[in-house]
Formats: sequence, structure tokens, C-alpha cells
Amino acid sequence: MPTLSLPEYEGLDAIGLATLIRTGQITPLEALTAAQERANARTDINSIALRHDDMALGVAQKMSALSASERASQTEQAPLWGVPFALKDLGIALKGTITTQGCAFFKDAVADHDSTLVQRYQAAGLNIFAKTTSPEFGQTATTESRLFGLTRNPWNLAMSAGGSSGGAAAAVAAGILPVAHASDGGGSIRIPASHCGLLGLKPSRGLVPMGPKMLEGWLGLSAQNVISRSVRDTALLLQRTQGPEAGGRTGPQAGDLMAALAQPPKPLRIALMLQNPFGAPVHPDCLDAAQAAARCCESLGHHVEIAAPQLAIGDMFASMGVATAVGMLTTVKLREQAMGRAAREDEFEPLNWRSLQLARGFSAEQAFMARLVFDQAARTLDLFLADFDLILSPVTSAPAPVLGAMSLDQPYEDFVQVAMTASPFTAMFNMSGHPAMSVPLHWNAQGMPIGAQFAGRFGGEATLLALAAQLEQAAPWKDRRPLLRN
Repeated sequence: MPTLSLPEYEGLDAIGLATLIRTGQITPLEALTAAQERANARTDINSIALRHDDMALGVAQKMSALSASERASQTEQAPLWGVPFALKDLGIALKGTITTQGCAFFKDAVADHDSTLVQRYQAAGLNIFAKTTSPEFGQTATTESRLFGLTRNPWNLAMSAGGSSGGAAAAVAAGILPVAHASDGGGSIRIPASHCGLLGLKPSRGLVPMGPKMLEGWLGLSAQNVISRSVRDTALLLQRTQGPEAGGRTGPQAGDLMAALAQPPKPLRIALMLQNPFGAPVHPDCLDAAQAAARCCESLGHHVEIAAPQLAIGDMFASMGVATAVGMLTTVKLREQAMGRAAREDEFEPLNWRSLQLARGFSAEQAFMARLVFDQAARTLDLFLADFDLILSPVTSAPAPVLGAMSLDQPYEDFVQVAMTASPFTAMFNMSGHPAMSVPLHWNAQGMPIGAQFAGRFGGEATLLALAAQLEQAAPWKDRRPLLRN
């Protein structure tokens, strides 16, 4: 196999790569080439859905042609100037490019605008060259679709990378990118981060903009951020993208997230939640990951005790089914209007087509009641977090599944049995709007990463990131990477 350029590339986080560009040690064009070469060399992972190479090449060439003084001026304003980046192929728009939502009905859907978040990524200096794979409409916790096939976990190619941001996680774990855009409507940042040995933080509802065309996704369930290898990358990207957009009304106050990394947090009171909210078993490996995180926290001076909020979990997940199905139906109807024709069954995964038909029968009262259930869950968790700083739990109730187990192309009864292991711990914080993160502190006997989840108070990203930085120093993970061929 050919030798890949910039051999140090895979050991760098985004801030490290930006530092080399800012100081003139490498050019944005060299950085882009390194990312493209790795994407080309690691197609067996199947983490890239769409390439925007011509667009990114033009940006990189213009950047690389600037003088040293011009480069200094640009990097002062844009701290990640020239760093290659990828968007998730779901729920985000880059003008002049396609976002397919992982669905054949959207395979030619060219965006006529940039999402507010994309504008902020570009203002930070990121050079977008691709979109990463996602299951159709993000409706499962694996990344598999009829449109793009199977996205494989770089730690074991027979296993799922998680979903729905599995392409983002696989691309970062495989060294294609140091950080990538991701989104989370029920665990879709945290689950792939857990399965791929990375950091994934879902921010508080409304902190990161979703617009301009749809200012809140799935009745508030969905949030956008990144999956990364380093805490400082996550903190910087969240700091650069947080804050209200025109029309937004629900977000917490933006904070100085980079400053939160400068010193360890005060001793925290952490509730350790080990029991599956549904009462079902939790795999020993997932319990081991949460308990290892608890021991690490205790060694750092934090207080950990067994405790869990009492939630109406059945009503919550039933309401989530209404919200996600109605959200998907709305997206499809808008596409039907743009195309001037109705969607066909053969353009969708079978389980999503089933959900779309169910959604057509939901009433406005059901949608309103779903949001009411979410609000009551938020109230319960707010009251619980008045006594605790954080909640620590497993991310999932089972390790990464084999590919095919959570596919949307199978009988519903088979799907539900496996899907219920994915999000019992994660989705509650989508419904409540609280921030939550998966931290890579544990690998099982088979060498597969298994994350631990920490959830915080609404608007409490600074506390989560401060703890993550402390854990990163106490139990470093940056050098734990899967063995891959070039």
C-alpha cells in the first residue's frame, strides 16, 4: 500500500493540526490531502457518504496561497483555519451540495442555503470536504442503509459503529478526521462515540442552532455538535457554534467553555445509575465501564453514590415514537412539495415506511401531549439534579452489536428486541433537554471500547467538559486507536 502523507496527521487533534497550519509548518492543502488520502485508503470502513472534493480543494488552494501575514490575520479570527472537516449526511445543509438523509427519496436533494451551524463552522475556519454516513433519517442506533450500505466499526469490522452518527465516529476513529459533525436525537452522538472509543457530547436543547428553516428538531429531541478524540476540540467547536440564531427561543446562556478546561472542577456529587430504566438486564461490560468511571471519579476526589431519578419511562418512550415519526413525516412532506410528487414505498427502508404510515394517523393532541411528557421529564430531572451535580450511567445496555442486528430492513418485532438495548440510558436526556456525554474510559476483554455516560444540569456543559478534561488527564485515551491498514 502507498505511504500516506503527513504521517503525524492521525496523532493530531484539530487544534494541533490548526497550530501546524497557523505556524506555517504545513499548508491547508497538505492537511486536506492527508484527510482525502485516508478517506481513499479506508473505504472498507465505509464512513463517507458524499465527497465535496472540488469545493474543498478550491478553499484549500486559496488558503494556501496567502502570505504569512495574511495567514496570521485569518487564523487569529478563525482558530481552526484550514482544518479538514465533514458534516453528517442528515439534517444539515451546505449550499450547492446534496444531503440525502440516508434515503433514496432525497438522493438528489441539493441545498439552496447553508445551515446556521455550517456558517459557524466555516467562520471557525473548517474546510468541509465530505459528508459522513447515517442510517435513513437517523432512525436506528447503527449506521446501515440501503442507499450507502454498512458502516463498519474500525475496532472490529464485523461490528456496528453505532448510530446514527456512526459515519462521523468511524471516520474519526479511523484517523480520517480529528473531529466531525454529529447529531443526537436519542443517543446518536453518544452511542457511536461509545462504540468507537471517542468523546461525544450532546449539548443542552437550543444551545447549538438547528436552523434556519427548522429551528427545533423532533419536538426538541435533536441536538447537534461533534464527535472528537480530544476534550479541547469538543470544547472549542461547541464554544464557536453555541448561542442563539434569529428566531431561536429555547437555549441556555452561552458560556466560556475553553476556560472550563483550565482547572479541575470542584468536588462533584455524582449519582451512579446502573439499573436499566426498563428493568431489563445490562450487559456486564457496560456495567464495568460505568463502574470503572465511578472509581476514576472517586480517585479524583468526587463523591459517587447509587441513585436514580424516578421517571415515567414508558410514557416517555411512547411520546418519543410520536415525535420522531411526525418529524420524519414533516421532512418527507416538505420534500414532496419540492419535487411535486408523492414519495414511493420503494424509496424508503421498510421500518421507516411503516413509521410514516403510523405518523399520518397521529393527531395534533398526541404531538402536544408528547412535548408535555418531555417537559415533565425535564422537571423531574431538574429536581433530581438539585441534589447531584451529574448522573453517571452506562451509555448503552449492551456492547456494539454485529452489523445487521439493528437494520431498518427487517421485521419490526426483531428490530425492537435489539433496538431496546441501545438507548434506555441516552434518550431520556434528549427528551428532557439536558446535556450528556460519552467518555472513553473502558475497553472490554475483546478489545472493544465501551463508554461511560455523564449527564448534567441544563446549560451545564462547562461542568461536563471540566470533568472530561480531568478524566482525559487521569486516564488518557488519545493514543488508544484501532490497528488499520493504510
